[in-house]
Amino acid sequence: MQKKIYVTGMDDDAAAAKVDAAVKAVAGVTNVVSTAAKCQVCVDFDEETAGIEDAINAAINSTGVIALG
Repeated sequence: MQKKIYVTGMDDDAAAAKVDAAVKAVAGVTNVVSTAAKCQVCVDFDEETAGIEDAINAAINSTGVIALG
């Protein structure tokens, strides 16, 4: 499944790289692309993995960026 998550606080490419690294570490995530200019994170993941959407949001929030949905 692919999901686009809008975020606040991802002001530059360095912040986007931190988000990418954090989300890639979540079990079940197959791909992630963070774009600071659009304030969004596009994530491909296995929707069968229990609690994965909450884990992705927690990973984003752990970098100091706030996931909006």
